Parts: sequence; C-alpha cells; structure tokens
Amino acid sequence: MKIACYCQHVLGIGHFHRSLEICKALAKHHETTMILGGPDVTLPESDIRFFQLPGLKMDTNFSKLLPCEEGQDLETIKNQRQQQLFDFFLSFQPDIFLIELYPFGRKAFRFELDPILDGIRSGSLPPCIRLCSLRDILVEKTDKQKYEARVITLLNNYFDGLLIHSDPAFIPLEITFSSTASISIPYRYTGFISPEPVEQKKGKQLRKDLGLSQNDKLIVASIGGGNVGAELLSATARAALQLRSMPELHIHLFTGMYSAPDLQGKLQQVNNENITIHSFSPRFTDWLSAADLSISMAGYNTCMNLLTAHIPALLYPFAQNREQRMRVSALSKASFFTLLEPEDLVAKTLADKIKSHLQQHKQKNSVKLNGAEKSSEFIDCLSIWESNKT
Repeated sequence: MKIACYCQHVLGIGHFHRSLEICKALAKHHETTMILGGPDVTLPESDIRFFQLPGLKMDTNFSKLLPCEEGQDLETIKNQRQQQLFDFFLSFQPDIFLIELYPFGRKAFRFELDPILDGIRSGSLPPCIRLCSLRDILVEKTDKQKYEARVITLLNNYFDGLLIHSDPAFIPLEITFSSTASISIPYRYTGFISPEPVEQKKGKQLRKDLGLSQNDKLIVASIGGGNVGAELLSATARAALQLRSMPELHIHLFTGMYSAPDLQGKLQQVNNENITIHSFSPRFTDWLSAADLSISMAGYNTCMNLLTAHIPALLYPFAQNREQRMRVSALSKASFFTLLEPEDLVAKTLADKIKSHLQQHKQKNSVKLNGAEKSSEFIDCLSIWESNKT
C-alpha cells in the first residue's frame, strides 16, 4: 500500500517525533510518505519519504499562524501549500491518508486539509481511506459543546477510522472528549507511541564514556524540543549549588532545539563544576537509559521515553493548558513520576526533592508502549475497519 501521513508541528517537535515513530513502523511494509509543514527538523535516514510544504508555525500564544521564513506573506504561503498538497495527492494517489490530530486540533490548517478530504469524498481525488491519528489528551476549549459537535461532524462524515495513541487503562479518550460515544466510525486504542527501548549496553557505555562509576549519580534535566521551560533548567542549576557537597552527583542540562539563543549563556553563569550544559541531543534516549533521575517537562514523548527507560522523574507541566498535568497524574499510578509545582522550583526545595528521588530505583511498569507497531497492524488489517462499517 501507499500511505501518506500528514503531521504539522507548530511550536515544539513532539508531534513530529510521535508521527515519525508510526511512519517508521509503516515503512517496514509500505511505501510511506510523511507530509511536513512546520519549522525545520532533522530528518533521519530511513525508508520514509518526506514531502515538505512551505513552513508555517504558531506564535508563542497559539493565537495566529506565521510563516517560518521571515518576510514571507502568510496568504501567499497558504495558497502555495494548498496547491502543492492537492497536486501531491493527484500524483502519489495514496491508499491510506493518516492525519495527525485533525479534526480534534489543528483547526488553523483546515484551509488545506478540507479540500483534500472533500476531494476524496467527492471523487475529484482518487479514493483513499482516511484515518485520524490522535494523542492521549486534548487541550481544553472555551466552547466545549460547539467544539465537540464540530469534531464529531467532521470525523463521522470525512474519516473512516480513528487511532488513539493511549492506553485506556490510564488515559481513555472520554476524559478529555465527552462526546466519544457519538463517534460512529471505528476507533482503536493503540497504546502509547514510544521509541524502541534502548539497549541497556548503550546506557552503560554512555556512563563509561562519562567516566561514571556505579556509585556516581547521573541527573538529566531537559525541556524537550520546544522554546518553553527555561525556568525549569534555571531552577535545576540553582538547586545544584545546594548539592555541591555531593561530589558523586553529575547534572547534565539539555536545552531545547528551539530554545532562546541566550539560554545556554544564562545557565553557564551558574558556576558549578557538577553541571554540564548541552544543546538538544539526537541520542537523548541513551542519556535517559544511563540516568538515575530525570527532571523535565511532561510532554507526551518525554513521558513515553521515561516510561521506556524506567527511571524516576520530577516532571514540571506546561502551565498554559491541562495536558501535561493530567498526563503526570494518570501515569504516576504506574511509575515514579512526581509532579513539580512552581513553588517547588525554589533552590532548596528542588534540591531536597532531588536527594529524595535519588533514593528510588528503576522500575518496570504495566503501561502499553507499543503504539507504533499496533498502529501499523491496525492499518494492515483493513478488513477490521471495513467489517465495522457494515
């Protein structure tokens, strides 16, 4: 089969990496093209083909679209994208169209998605099975009733199936979408999307490369790939000053790919020989495998990486919406996840929490984390979708 996966990241890179894992699984058996249209990301060498639309992103308040390239006209970029996406479908003619988040989110991109969905339904584009790829938690909306009614109308009329990338034992869709019972198309829970587990020897090798003994403690503090969370890294650096009496402690801070250019300079002003500062690392899962404790934001991908690595974690949720706080609360039932509040970023308070959590050890969990492979299996078994439609 030929599969097209549409993924539009607008601020961080979590959406991109989750869709990438699904596409990796699909590309093992199918001709898979990933349609991208956000800020530049590092594309891996793989069997996946990439189709890049002119870049668009959201402003930091999520209030309006902006061209990724300064000086470009927004309406011109939107028209270019709409035409290029339509032309792509005419030439590629996919059997499966997998859309990440829409219609549950990415409403700002309906200008290019609705013409494709209309074209497939009307026959002006070749026939194609349309599936929605959805993460675990939806952000809150100001007019929930109107929002959910719009989603249900689009989903039931324009889509053939829904893949929910969550474990319903921890986070069922109805927690954040009360109209789940009104979904008339087939839907399946895939389990969470996570990278394949890192071989233990990679973590051990990294510790060896760092010159760490079994008695040394490695702490990894990070803020994902976005441009939020600088206050968490600053607080961790200040807390490290409270822990200078622990020579066995080694704290590595990772700034985000899109973080402010001056963030590293500000962190370097904290003079502490136990702190090492890095930019975003493509080997980040190796670092988590090697670590004794993680301090981070609570995005989807970060939490899945932590569950895969089985390490204790102090998690500081993004405050602009409910998503990350809800995820930590749900997953703390199966892991050593501890929520950090803004008042916990005081240096001594955070230092005390670090010392306490270093007493915990790695533990396995019961969370289903094989969502990429399950997504591929569901798509392979198209008879499942067809039999449920009759």
